[in-house]
Amino acid sequence: MKKDYYEVLGVSRSASPEEIKRAYRKLAIQYHPDRVPPEKRKEAEERFKEISEAYEVLSDPEKRRLYDMYGHQGVSQTFQGGDFSWQDFSHFDDLRDIFGGGWSRIFEEFFGFNPFRGYGSSTRRPSRRRGEDIPIEIRLTLPEVFQGARKRVEYQRWVRCKRCEGRGALRETVCPTCHGQGQVQRVSRSFLGTFVQVTPCPTCRGTGRQVQEVCPVCQGRGRVMEEATVRLDLPAGVEDNSILRVEGAGHESPDGIPGDLRVRVRVELPPGVERQGADLLVETEVPYPDLVMGGEHTLTLPWGENVTLRIPAGTPSHEVLRVEGHGLPRKGGNRGDLFVRVKVWVPRKPSRKARKVLETLREVMRPS
Repeated sequence: MKKDYYEVLGVSRSASPEEIKRAYRKLAIQYHPDRVPPEKRKEAEERFKEISEAYEVLSDPEKRRLYDMYGHQGVSQTFQGGDFSWQDFSHFDDLRDIFGGGWSRIFEEFFGFNPFRGYGSSTRRPSRRRGEDIPIEIRLTLPEVFQGARKRVEYQRWVRCKRCEGRGALRETVCPTCHGQGQVQRVSRSFLGTFVQVTPCPTCRGTGRQVQEVCPVCQGRGRVMEEATVRLDLPAGVEDNSILRVEGAGHESPDGIPGDLRVRVRVELPPGVERQGADLLVETEVPYPDLVMGGEHTLTLPWGENVTLRIPAGTPSHEVLRVEGHGLPRKGGNRGDLFVRVKVWVPRKPSRKARKVLETLREVMRPS
């Protein structure tokens, strides 16, 4: 799960743009991958990307507004792949100001591309984005695990806005800064020669278009939130903490491509019941004579099934007995085993007759 962007940069939610920039500058210097020991370089690269993602969002007024309102889901649509990558970063000039002219070489060495060399041809178009997955959790009782269950799950998901077809605008024009290319070039000259720097267009943020009329339905997001329902068929014997994936039931991107719904199953066990795969461990109390002389004891399992437990003579208290084939169903159709921990039953208020018998038993069993 992603961290809060404000926590990543170590600033308050009311921080000014200047405070955000100062915080990013300090952390960028701290986690510069070329300024840490080799054994910490991988960690520094991940941390550097994390603070850069937070800076990209919080330094942009519109992205910051979406994040404050909707969290990470609100800004994911502004990233080309639905999740942040370096192609979404628009502040390479800030990095050059911090680290100087050698930064482009370092960036290419550690992250695999040179931001000051451009992202490809001038006709590049962003790839179609996939929507985010939605994680949810459902709870099952042990009887539902034994029998299998059908569950109706209601949740909310982002879907592509039908009014603007995911564009976020009813009217738009070609960006006057980049003329629809989505990137701009800056030429600089020095005694070393002429250098061309290609970066995403700051006006349109790489889209090549400029909004003239924001869509009133989605408020420029390209997506709207809707209620969704799925029906899940859960097989008998489903494991605790397992994840079921429902393809195409997640959030839709503005391009209309949905992610998946990921359903985590949590099994609620009754008190005194433990589970290991398809095997179950339960506890039961039996009278002392049954432990000494042997006997039979009837157990009612959580799903209503009655099982006869045969107790061998001389069974000590807390011994675990095994009843084969009375656990939970397995995938192959057979069942696991039931393990029963037997404990001696002690009456709190024995009757007068029982007390007489116990007194006699105590005398008989008293060590000589």
